[in-house]
Amino acid sequence: MCLRNYTRWFLLCISLSLGIAASAETPIVVKVVVVAMYEQGADTGDAPGEFQFWVEREHLDKILAFPAGYHDLRMNDKGVLGILTGVGTAKATASIMALGLDSRFDLTHAYWVVAGIAGGNPANVSLGSAVWAHWVVDGDLAHEIDAREIPPDWPTGYVPLRKSTPYEQPMNASLGQVYELNMSLVEWAFQLTKDIPLPDNATMREMRSRFNQPVAKKPPFVFVGDDMCASTFWHGVRMDAWANAWVSYYTEGKGNFAVTGMEDTGTLQSLKFLAQAGKVDWNRILVLRTVSNYDQPPPGVSPWDNLAAEKAGKYSAFQPALESAYAVGHVVVDKLVEDWAHTRNQVP
Repeated sequence: MCLRNYTRWFLLCISLSLGIAASAETPIVVKVVVVAMYEQGADTGDAPGEFQFWVEREHLDKILAFPAGYHDLRMNDKGVLGILTGVGTAKATASIMALGLDSRFDLTHAYWVVAGIAGGNPANVSLGSAVWAHWVVDGDLAHEIDAREIPPDWPTGYVPLRKSTPYEQPMNASLGQVYELNMSLVEWAFQLTKDIPLPDNATMREMRSRFNQPVAKKPPFVFVGDDMCASTFWHGVRMDAWANAWVSYYTEGKGNFAVTGMEDTGTLQSLKFLAQAGKVDWNRILVLRTVSNYDQPPPGVSPWDNLAAEKAGKYSAFQPALESAYAVGHVVVDKLVEDWAHTRNQVP
């Protein structure tokens, strides 16, 4: 072989090897990230938590090791990636940030669908209902004085961080106490799912009958409301009144408290930072919470007795709420994937 031909052959080999290396390192394009928080056991085949229906029914069969997060990732061949963050704000924050910085994935056009169960405000929702959130408010960042020691004219011992009295004006949310999601996308998701029939049963109907609020008595339905998140599992009529006022305060009267979750402000804080870094698109986030229990007891039952009966996995509508989260959420996920030629570059 002459020197010229050898040189050409050598350069071709180098070029091909570099091309193969570049191809191997090309990030996986993710179309939708499904975010679940709680799972009871295995991902498949046993009593379900928030993740299992997604894994089984969306065929998230490919397991991707995720040592920087709470749980291994799952993906299907259509571009849907599932993450289980673990329970609590801290685990959710860390897991979502770890995913956002994982070089294996291209998340720049991905949609995020957070789907989990929640407590429900009986003034606005009923058991098994599905709520698309517009506002998500943090219920942890605050000062607190024991209710037995507060001034007699205070409605609560919770005081906004860096304030001196409850609901002191002007409101300041600069520390990340409130997140507003893209209402156009929320409305699109609602219109797509508002007529989906949701699971109901005799146990749920009996529980609903105990409440005086007209909405609480209704069969499950799809709703646009707002989500108040806290790592403390609070319960009771007075705490519900605080949550309503807290959401109203931080949204300046625009929010309508419907559900109480736990992890969503942690998830959104990470996504906010990742959006600032150009890793994700803030306008492509949806939060769906389904009502597994009311956030207060029915009349005649003490909050402590009711709380003792409402344990994880034993909520009044635990299984139906899991079904509702998938029944509503997957319609949106599947539509985003089906219309990817359009939704990749244009948010619905």
